[in-house]
Amino acid sequence: MPSLRTIESADIHKALANMVDSIVRAHGKTPKLGILGISDGGIALSRRLARSVSEQLGREIPAGVIDISFHRDDISTKPIPKATNPTSIPFDIEGASVIVADDVLSTGRSLRAALNEIFDQGRPEKVQVATLFDRGGRLLPFQSDYTGFCETIDATLNVNVRLSETDPSEDRIEIAEPPAKNK
Repeated sequence: MPSLRTIESADIHKALANMVDSIVRAHGKTPKLGILGISDGGIALSRRLARSVSEQLGREIPAGVIDISFHRDDISTKPIPKATNPTSIPFDIEGASVIVADDVLSTGRSLRAALNEIFDQGRPEKVQVATLFDRGGRLLPFQSDYTGFCETIDATLNVNVRLSETDPSEDRIEIAEPPAKNK
């Protein structure tokens, strides 16, 4: 699948820095703040944001994982994958300010499922959204509070995000045609 366009690591790092600055401005005095990445695409983003926000605020901001598998509205047509990252919230969600992180925001269905899972765990004071790439195409009334890139991308195209946990120079976002189907 040839890439139509690639966003390279330097531009991704600038976008992440802007997102972190916005989070720090909004939550500098928030006592209970945690960042939860939607499994699987949001995990690396949540960890990177939490690490950078922690450094800037001079205090630990925990990062966790939200598994949305059991809250998906397409569960009858797309079975739950055998290997998932289970929900893991390393802070008390009750009364906390929670930032839900995901790599790509499109229809809003993953966010709806994430909210269901979060509220199954407790009642946060506030929930916000951090998205590296907002591709448009919303079907549900959600928006990102902290966004790296925002472009309207045709629904037939794929947006593939790679955020490396170990080597940020490998970070890439590729906008590409979907793979050809075998007939």
